[in-house]
Amino acid sequence: MMNSQNSRRSFLLALAAAGTGLASGHVFSQDAKLKEPILRVAAAGNIGGVDIPQAAAGEHPLDPALKHASDALKRIQAEIKDYECLMVKRERIRGVLNEYEYMYAKIRNHKGENGRMVTPLSVYLNFQKPANIAGREVIWVEGANGGKLCAHEGGLLGRLPAVWLDPKGAMAMRGNLYPITEIGIENLVSKLVERGTREKLADPMGVATVVTVTPGAKLDKRPCTLLEISHPEMKGGFEFQLAQVFIDNEYNLPVRYLAYGWPEPGAKASPILEEFNYTKIKFNVGLNDNDFEPSNPNYKFRGVGSPNAPVDEKEIARKREAAEKGR
Repeated sequence: MMNSQNSRRSFLLALAAAGTGLASGHVFSQDAKLKEPILRVAAAGNIGGVDIPQAAAGEHPLDPALKHASDALKRIQAEIKDYECLMVKRERIRGVLNEYEYMYAKIRNHKGENGRMVTPLSVYLNFQKPANIAGREVIWVEGANGGKLCAHEGGLLGRLPAVWLDPKGAMAMRGNLYPITEIGIENLVSKLVERGTREKLADPMGVATVVTVTPGAKLDKRPCTLLEISHPEMKGGFEFQLAQVFIDNEYNLPVRYLAYGWPEPGAKASPILEEFNYTKIKFNVGLNDNDFEPSNPNYKFRGVGSPNAPVDEKEIARKREAAEKGR
């Protein structure tokens, strides 16, 4: 953990190095060789990693991990203004595990002062894979545009005008467990704290909770420490059987979360519930309002109307279906 002044200075230097040479208008290039995140865990040995101690006598097994996550959340809020990354995710929706989705993301973190929002959480997404969503672009800015996101499809469907959607509405939520309003590393860490706290309430004595910390893991060749939380038996209130958190050793921040559910009767394998990866991260690159404007000339939003205009999602779906048939 990064409690010392030297650790904090190293963290700040790492952020500065990560952002070197990137302009605020930068857009990630298309990469035809995008692959699934490369995950490795080395054999046990004297490999440096993140310091998450074992629970002391009288502590819950989750207490050290929760403290680490809480400290990470404070550092994010104090020291990370924005970042660009490749986000890779898959989620189980109505019992079906989706394909991996790849999106280049620009995220500007929410900042507040004296109870007032100074900088809104702002998001730009450019979908890369799979082919049926490649070219899709999405923008959402907290507190702006009536709370709506602006989106357009890619490929031939990109001929359709961009639309403004309720981020929690049926169309925006299609294929997603969480709305865009909950995206980002800060929200990921916040959810880890919330989920860990609920797991403690479900198992207050910690008798059905096992926490292990394994050095030598890697995500896309970056050294990480693997934090695993598992439950050898099912109890009411548990949200997963096994959760894996990859913590980047340099940034000391979670960059991958993978949760497994309980096996179905007769099945041996535990089903993957959700997976989120943040790779190729460039911190504090100086994103500005133009990075979250559909009118940005680097983007391909067309026919953007007023966010205040009424939206008929059924009509939008009909036009989309007609355009798909006309391919």
